[in-house]
Amino acid sequence: MEFYPATKSRDDAARWIAWNQDNYDTHGFGLWIIETHAGQFVGDCGLTWQDVNGVPMLEVGYHVRATLHGQGYATEAAAACRDFARAELHAPELVAIIHPNNTASERVAQKIGMTRREKRPWRPHRRARRTRHNAVTASR
Repeated sequence: MEFYPATKSRDDAARWIAWNQDNYDTHGFGLWIIETHAGQFVGDCGLTWQDVNGVPMLEVGYHVRATLHGQGYATEAAAACRDFARAELHAPELVAIIHPNNTASERVAQKIGMTRREKRPWRPHRRARRTRHNAVTASR
């Protein structure tokens, strides 16, 4: 995962799992596994609430195994999340938080109708303080 600051430790992974479980307990949704019809693990995709410069925003996020990039999995999964956010959650806006150099992820966001209305620098977490991300948004 080129645009993540580091591999998660066992403790970090446990916190990430707990965060996902809390998302389901609190909001009724979170990240889903992406897999092929044959059951091959592809990655994850889903909806999570993120704090974007002090504003809570619903994010569509997607991660696909590097060996499966460019095959449409992220686009298909992100589009399904967008559709769920609109139809079931009646979300007026979605955001995708994307590293400025991650052109592949930005293309996925564009394919599902998202546009960069403005560059909103976003600092993801303490470990990545030197890296800023852009928020790409889509309205209903």
